[in-house]
Amino acid sequence: MKEMISPLASAVSLAYRRGQEDETLEPHVLRDSRDIPIGRFQNGDAVIFYNIRGEREIELTRSFTEKNFRPFPVASGLNLRFATLVEYAADLNVLVAFPPAEPLSDTLGETLSRLGIRQARIVEAEKAYHVGFFLNGKKEDPLPFEERVVVPTRKDVRLFDEAPEMSVAGVADAVVEKIRDEDVRFIFANFANVDVVGHIENESAVLRAVEAVDTALGKTVAAARRAGMTVLLTADHGTVEKWRYEDGTIDTGHTASPVPFVLVDAAKGFSLRGRGELADVAPTVLQLLGIAQPAAMTGQTLIDALPAGFRPRERLLMILMDGWGYREETRDNLIAKARTPAMDSLMSACPRAVLAAAGEAVGLPPGTVGNSEAGHLHIGAGRRVPSDRVRIEQAIADGSFFRNPVFRRVLNEATAAERAVHLMGIVSFFSSHGSIEHLFALMELAKREEVRDLFIHAMLGRRGELPESGARYLSQIEERCRRLGVGKVASVIGRYWSMDREENWDRIEKTYRMLVYGEGIPVTDERR
Repeated sequence: MKEMISPLASAVSLAYRRGQEDETLEPHVLRDSRDIPIGRFQNGDAVIFYNIRGEREIELTRSFTEKNFRPFPVASGLNLRFATLVEYAADLNVLVAFPPAEPLSDTLGETLSRLGIRQARIVEAEKAYHVGFFLNGKKEDPLPFEERVVVPTRKDVRLFDEAPEMSVAGVADAVVEKIRDEDVRFIFANFANVDVVGHIENESAVLRAVEAVDTALGKTVAAARRAGMTVLLTADHGTVEKWRYEDGTIDTGHTASPVPFVLVDAAKGFSLRGRGELADVAPTVLQLLGIAQPAAMTGQTLIDALPAGFRPRERLLMILMDGWGYREETRDNLIAKARTPAMDSLMSACPRAVLAAAGEAVGLPPGTVGNSEAGHLHIGAGRRVPSDRVRIEQAIADGSFFRNPVFRRVLNEATAAERAVHLMGIVSFFSSHGSIEHLFALMELAKREEVRDLFIHAMLGRRGELPESGARYLSQIEERCRRLGVGKVASVIGRYWSMDREENWDRIEKTYRMLVYGEGIPVTDERR
């Protein structure tokens, strides 16, 4: 018997030899013996976008579902039965298989807003969704008395190892400006560099990113101290404090490490619990401001003891160093390796703790690494919030996934109309955007529902994966297709092109044209 070779997996392996990586992989499209693209989106087809999380999925979804879409030309008359695994945005014209639970109430932002407390959220555009939507308990619109200051993310670089400083200096300047505005009582600032650059396999760039954040930290904390403000420092998850796997391979993904928490205040006498979790941050903020904790917040303040004669603070600055994990081991720890005089000084002089930022502490399965979505959500919520991943995996385990009415509707309608079904999304063991196990479950469902024409469109992105993992996953998918007797991987593209969130419409258009017109590097479906 001849060995079965996955044609797209083989093509991606060749792309690695040409210097391409999973995240920025150019589109590859399977073609038949007549050189016709296989598995193009056509009128009446069904599409299931199986990613979770949402903010990086909105633009591509809009291009297929939004009437009068303007950012780039789209095909006329392409009426798709389009479903998403979870809700990416409330205004999208799609079916949602796992709709959101009720939005969280009594978040940190809402609690401050009800009291008429002016608050500013300051961030560069790369992380704007996190300090808005996720920090507010998955609510998009700004709250009363909430101002969002979004510093533009640079668009003159392909990846941020070319400019590891990103726009952090502009974010720091905006923070200092708000510190000077005494009417703003609560400032939340996100320094994005360590997380964003930490996903790129470039150690020198990561060190520059860490040091840029430390410089911004020093500047903003100094300004806050001059203004008499209390400062809280923390992070949403770890990234570069564990830079290599045990075998020496670079690990560009998130980690399961805790994160630091530091309280900076002129008064002496504060003491903190040594350990906590991200859900404890909001109760701590409220205690410092002298505000009662809502009953819905089940987190606990991190403050063990207050200074004698403590009076509630009038103003507070909270700085989130995105991706800055805590790990005592210095080996392969780029936080420890970088020059960080500002953070070092604060860690040695101020009360501090470490906070759990992964797994069950942030609503994820045990042992799961943290991520920015869960981190910001839990910081703002002040309680544990079960993730969409947990809900979906429970549904797969108990079988309700395979009875989901949205899935069955789009599959059965497409089958009855003799149209194809397309599954598109991230191909990864697990990223915060999805899991290959969700894809496998959908393939099993397609088999049960007797779908005849099933095409899979893979998005690759190495974050947290071993080098060149994409080709291996494509082979696994093809093997699963063979075992089930249904399905074929029709295209593959790096997530850089398909999962943008900064309105880089040229990237989304490249993905769109791959899916609709079959544009991309041709791969012939040959078997040996």
